[in-house]
Amino acid sequence: MKIAARAAVIAALLAALIAHPLPAGASEDAPGTTEHTIAMGGWDRPYLLHVPPGRLREPLPLIVALHGGLNDADYVRKQSGLDEVADRGGYAVAYPDGFLGTWNAGACCSFARWAGIDDVGFLDKLIDTLAEQGVADPRRVFMTGFSNGGGMAYRYACERSGRLAGIAVVSGALAIGCTPEKPVSVLAFHGTLDPSVPYTGGGNMDADVHFPFIAVQIVMEFWRWVDKLPALSWPVPGGPDGCVGTGPGPLAVALCTKQGGGHEWPDYASGLMARFFAARPSLPKT
Repeated sequence: MKIAARAAVIAALLAALIAHPLPAGASEDAPGTTEHTIAMGGWDRPYLLHVPPGRLREPLPLIVALHGGLNDADYVRKQSGLDEVADRGGYAVAYPDGFLGTWNAGACCSFARWAGIDDVGFLDKLIDTLAEQGVADPRRVFMTGFSNGGGMAYRYACERSGRLAGIAVVSGALAIGCTPEKPVSVLAFHGTLDPSVPYTGGGNMDADVHFPFIAVQIVMEFWRWVDKLPALSWPVPGGPDGCVGTGPGPLAVALCTKQGGGHEWPDYASGLMARFFAARPSLPKT
């Protein structure tokens, strides 16, 4: 698509969103899953919020779950099964929607990247809103994402490391230069035969971005180096064969590799990430 035509399409879509904002949903205190919006520069960005039943009034640890490219909040909600995990573990889960099904994760992906969408700013405001409303504990905010959403979780950890107690990435790529201000605990899930995010790297990060994917092992070594941790050689508690990490401690980096696996959310991933998050300490008081 030529630049002028692409810009016209994006402008028309933005105008439609401004003219017809999505309606605000029910109270954030309501248990179950409810629809909400956040105003961002004159247009409303939607998200789903799941609050476990029987919740007391104190703020909850929050998982922000980001959908894959050309999907939406409800898709990753059903794909991940995080509602059930959150109900068992006492988490709130926010499922925001990307711009036209995409997140601006750096070198990926298309619509959000072309439009220069400030998804880091959107996630800032989402977390701030839920903390101000007493839903989320700002010292226990975690982020996960699938595919393009996983890349966005990496980007947020790179640029807002001080706001996250940990992240879990499923079939996602680090698609941006990364200089986190503080260490970040990272859990990743990948299949060795993933055609979209190649396990050994290579290919192109987007249709018009001729920059190769970084090999999964190199990405994990990067986070291990940032966190100043030993090699990934310890079995991950509760994980299947193929899950190795840096061992016990407040900081951890771990990788679950599925031999022959594709571009998928493993059925054990959500339960394992909830246990991984629960083992991470709260952020320091500010």
